Amino acid sequence: MAVERLKGCDNIVALSAELGVHRRLLYKWRDQLEPIDDGQSPPENSKERELRLQVSQLKRLVADKTLEADFFRGALQKVEARRQSNTKSGDTASTTRSGS
Repeated sequence: MAVERLKGCDNIVALSAELGVHRRLLYKWRDQLEPIDDGQSPPENSKERELRLQVSQLKRLVADKTLEADFFRGALQKVEARRQSNTKSGDTASTTRSGS
């Protein structure tokens, strides 16, 4: 099961590529299959319930931001790799300014 593999996975990008699904979909499946489960009974008062919902939402936001950071980190690595493969040793680096 994809969600079970997600739990023990260190590289979400590789897992999502292997399964042919987007990373966000993996997290969505996980969140749907595992609602707030901290071993406690459902809260009786509405304030506690509201706080638990906020914690859950914040966890999802952190997961989304982690996905974004992973995406941009990977993109930056690809750009750097291309830049290094395109520059020959001894060449001067290109700049946005004119050479004055």
